[in-house]
Amino acid sequence: MPYFGSEETVKELKRALSNPNIQSDRLRYRNYIFRVIRSMTQGLDVSALFMEMVKASATVDIVQKKLVYLYMCTYASLKPDLVLLAINTLRKDCADPNPMVRGLALRNMCNLRMPGITEYIQQPIMTGLRDKAPYVRRVAVLGCAKMQRLQTLTEIDATIVNELYGMLRDPDPVVMVNCLRALEEILQAEGGVVINKPIAHHLLNRLKDLDSWAQSEVLTFLLRYRPRSEDELFDILSLLDGFLQSGHTPVLAATLRLFLQLAAEHPAVQVDALVRARGPLLNACGAQSRELRFAGLCHVQKILKSQPGQYGAHYKRFFCSYSEPSYIKFRKIEILVELVNDENVGLVLEELRGYCTDVSLELAQAAIAAIGRIGRMYSEKCLDILTGLLGLKQEHITSAVVQTFRDLTWHCPQSTVLVCRAVEGCEETIQDAEGKQALLWLLGVHGGKINSAPYVLEGYINGLKSEMSSAVKVELLTAAVQLFLVRPAEMQDMLGRLLQYCIEEESDMCVRDRAILSYRLLQCGVAETRRVIQGPESDPSMGVIIGRPEEPVSNWVSTFNTLTPLCGRVTSPEPTTSGCTNHTTQNVVADPLAGTSEETEVYTPEDKQGVIGMSLGPTLLHEDFERLWLELKLSLRENLGFPGPRSSPETLQAALQLVKMQTLAFSRADTLPWKAYIYTHCSGTLVLAELLQPTAEPESDGMVLSIKQKPEDRQVLQEFVAVLKTVLQTLIKGTS
Repeated sequence: MPYFGSEETVKELKRALSNPNIQSDRLRYRNYIFRVIRSMTQGLDVSALFMEMVKASATVDIVQKKLVYLYMCTYASLKPDLVLLAINTLRKDCADPNPMVRGLALRNMCNLRMPGITEYIQQPIMTGLRDKAPYVRRVAVLGCAKMQRLQTLTEIDATIVNELYGMLRDPDPVVMVNCLRALEEILQAEGGVVINKPIAHHLLNRLKDLDSWAQSEVLTFLLRYRPRSEDELFDILSLLDGFLQSGHTPVLAATLRLFLQLAAEHPAVQVDALVRARGPLLNACGAQSRELRFAGLCHVQKILKSQPGQYGAHYKRFFCSYSEPSYIKFRKIEILVELVNDENVGLVLEELRGYCTDVSLELAQAAIAAIGRIGRMYSEKCLDILTGLLGLKQEHITSAVVQTFRDLTWHCPQSTVLVCRAVEGCEETIQDAEGKQALLWLLGVHGGKINSAPYVLEGYINGLKSEMSSAVKVELLTAAVQLFLVRPAEMQDMLGRLLQYCIEEESDMCVRDRAILSYRLLQCGVAETRRVIQGPESDPSMGVIIGRPEEPVSNWVSTFNTLTPLCGRVTSPEPTTSGCTNHTTQNVVADPLAGTSEETEVYTPEDKQGVIGMSLGPTLLHEDFERLWLELKLSLRENLGFPGPRSSPETLQAALQLVKMQTLAFSRADTLPWKAYIYTHCSGTLVLAELLQPTAEPESDGMVLSIKQKPEDRQVLQEFVAVLKTVLQTLIKGTS
């Protein structure tokens, strides 16, 4: 709906723009044009002034021309019959002696949206590509992409494509980058611009002439090129080395991603690049901009997957500030958990303890959960902190602590006794469903070690009618049956009342079905009930395993400097197809820099490890490994006849990754018995293995190898054992 009085306003402006006296006064004329643009931006329809505004473009005043061009581009689609007048004016300005006018006219001509506009703008664009002024060439190059966008159904003009490839040698760096952008859009259906060897080296040599934003864009395009020899590879890495210290974060991130991707087969070079980029990345994590700070934290978190020890000495840089938003604090807490080691564990835990009483409930619960994850490695120190938090008698803190206790008893069975002592008496403070479920799980699984367990369950059973959460009711049923198997005399009466209520009066069908299942299971006998309900227990020997295995850089380098780390998504590498040979796809493209036709290799990752059929992906989690290890039957147990390698666990892990075997977890170097858990994928078979050094006399007792498979495959088993023995014997010879 037009503004009140809009017709009068348009008539007044039209009279003023047609008045010869106003036209002769340059300043007054421009002020009326300003009023037209102001009315247009406020939503007033001033399309009736099109003819007057076209006439106003015949001026030497650059400011006035910009205003008129803005008006014409806005109303060109509404006045297609009058646009030809504007086009003639713009084509005339494209031949103006002033390069600023030429570029301005060409840019706005390309912005006109009307049918058949391409036949009018093609010749000015081709002329602009050969203009002496860099500004005009910049506009003309981008105009090629705009012209292609206007005629998407037509074939790509090979003349324009070749012209743009040739202009990559333009002396103006902005023109060169604009050519890359235009070619990427024009050739989008064919995969984008092709980066061959001459183009790649030309771009690398011109990097220093570009501004920071253009550098980051060119570095992204260079990801498509792969060197053909080791000498060329290291020449390129030498050119990129200086940009690893760039103070501009986008340039640093783009350079690091390109560096890591080029050096995929040189882990030592990748490690050195990550070390050199550590300082600038830490600066990004402390940037004044919150968005940049968050992006830096997310990318540091990616690097910690492969190099957890690199940032250990800088853990204080990840302490939370009171003024930071919650999303940054959550990331810093996650990073602090990764940086914990023997030297800084005390200070990190003290810092996290301060967050546990934060006014933000979510932050407090996240800090408690972080202390629980650290407790898998340093259980005694963390249990003292968590037990002290229970004394605060605050609902959200007690609930989070009990949930952490539940996870801790599963991952660290040796902490069960202390946890059972701590949870006694905390049932009155817990009110939320998640906390109740965690407490009921502890009472059911470890109720034999908690004196008040039956009486706590009795309180929940008596208040069952007022309980709203069906998940709590289901957990209560499971806990009651589990505790009945341990303490039947105390639980028999209340279990009967619980089953009777849930079967006869409960309206929730999930709870009723679980109660019927429990009742019929008890009818089958105590032994059968115990076998079904209790299930496998956590292996206490797993408690000596610490840390998370270092992932290869190739697992996450493809997502570095993208939005994936910010979104928290984790992508696994494609599993290697077993038994496949490696092929290199080749395309023949015109080389505008060399002037000849040349075969350009399109990169395909090559498996140079010598192990056919083995793959590191998909990734297997600790919980999945433990579950499968308990479920599967033993396929092989063999004494290898030689002691374990004296090299560090990190060296063993790196050696196994070279043959596509992933070390999931390992014991401390000074721990006896020493264990290491390994897995790999081979010909569709998942292979799980355990290496065990049982005694301190390795000369008399060799390492014991235990293997389980899913599904069974004898040939895969033999191949796995042969490769593993070769790696271990090689390490032994290297350290002897």
